[in-house]
Amino acid sequence: MSEPALGFWKIAEAERDRLAMADPDHNEITYGELYDRVNQITHGLRALGLVKGDHIATTLPNCIEQVALCLAAFQSGFYVTTVNWHLVGPEIAYILGDARSKVYVTHERFAYESQRAADEAGIPPEARFSIGAVDGFRAFDEMIEGQPSTRPGDLSTGSFMFYTSGTTGRPKGVRRGLPDVHPDETGARSGGLMMLFGKKPHDGHVHITMAPLYHTAVSNWTHMSLHWGHPAILMDRFTAEGALERIEKYRVTHSHMVPTMFHRMLALPKEEREKYDLSSLRCMIHAAAPCPVETKQKMLDWWGPVIWEYYAATEGGGTIVSPEDWLEHPGTVGKPWPISEVVIFDDDGNEVPQGGSGTIYMRMEGNDFKYYKDEEKTNKARMKGFFTVGDIGYFNEAGFLFLNDRSNDMIIVGGVNIYPAEIEGELHQSDQIADVAVFGVPNDDTGEEIKAVVELAPGVPDADETRESIMAFCRDRMAKQKWPRSIDFTTEMPRDPNGKLYKRKLRDPYWEGHEGRIL
Repeated sequence: MSEPALGFWKIAEAERDRLAMADPDHNEITYGELYDRVNQITHGLRALGLVKGDHIATTLPNCIEQVALCLAAFQSGFYVTTVNWHLVGPEIAYILGDARSKVYVTHERFAYESQRAADEAGIPPEARFSIGAVDGFRAFDEMIEGQPSTRPGDLSTGSFMFYTSGTTGRPKGVRRGLPDVHPDETGARSGGLMMLFGKKPHDGHVHITMAPLYHTAVSNWTHMSLHWGHPAILMDRFTAEGALERIEKYRVTHSHMVPTMFHRMLALPKEEREKYDLSSLRCMIHAAAPCPVETKQKMLDWWGPVIWEYYAATEGGGTIVSPEDWLEHPGTVGKPWPISEVVIFDDDGNEVPQGGSGTIYMRMEGNDFKYYKDEEKTNKARMKGFFTVGDIGYFNEAGFLFLNDRSNDMIIVGGVNIYPAEIEGELHQSDQIADVAVFGVPNDDTGEEIKAVVELAPGVPDADETRESIMAFCRDRMAKQKWPRSIDFTTEMPRDPNGKLYKRKLRDPYWEGHEGRIL
């Protein structure tokens, strides 16, 4: 008996009628239908003159076209950047210009900023395409109209080129060399990371994509699932109710989540949470930010031992922890992957002894990257063959890694290092708080002091009595040095749909006119 096909294209050729995806409106597409569309896009891009090594960019919501464009790039030797659609025109234009994009595809929802971006970046009219009507852009269907659905020849493996968030300046593209491998081979082995979580090809898994596909991990997990025969269910924007409804409807087994999603699910009334059948869940993975211990424990109590965690970055990774190991070592992000090494260095490049905090450095077998057109940043992030993204952490006596915070988020009060993530984790457990951010603000005596900005839960009054109640909550749960000196309220935290908090938008106004806070 022959082995089941692996890789999107081989699965599509073997099982055309197999469900591949469902879009946010529950429109379904089979592997065969998606295969045809991917091939038409490939022919269309080549007809525009694109060749191996060229770059395309998209500003799209979660939709089937987004995935199809990426798959077309992957079989054509193109680089593809899925641009964060929260960016404004000049920011998008910078990426288009920096990456030397040859084709730009957007959606009518983002028309104004996309027009600004395309004009500023000098994208020619014939290379602009839109889903829905956007002035100055050709209809996306024009790219594929009249193109054959047969698979083209002369195929080669392409790659994502994700851009870092740019907290210290302009975002930088993480660019890897294109492998000299046929895309079918790449697709077949692309699900290797999933094996660390006990997954196998064609084993009945169903993936749900709850966050925007412009995120590295979100896009990678969606495509890995397709390459292993796992249907991908797309959400447009995350809501707790929408996620639970789709888990029940499609018998979802796995996903990639962030702690903010946990907070929002747990905020639902108990009767709302309990009305959905979640018995299909087998491997719900989370990453991207530290998860408060109590929050994760509540999720495990609700869903059972199906919640896995890993630590990695766009540049590579990483560590992994099973639910069983996490319950033995609450708060850990796990041990290194079999193909990864993780070390802790101090500022002088010395390895920090077990239990001591320092900067986390990693390296991964077979993974080499550079920040596109930024040799200085590439070199600055490296030490002794390892790279860092600036996270602070430590190993416990059993060899499990724990995160403290990002180095640029750390608050230094009178020479004492304070880690905001720890304080935020405690405050998230308050029934009065829907969301919270903690950071340092200027203090003439101690250099910095702790500020908490709070989004209140529905019905909680914006009043001094609420501030005092929150402070009493802090005094009962944290040492005095971790208490916020002041609390401000906001109506909405600046988070993207994946839960990423843009803390600089909150912190920077407090530092205007002050020196010393250089990020």
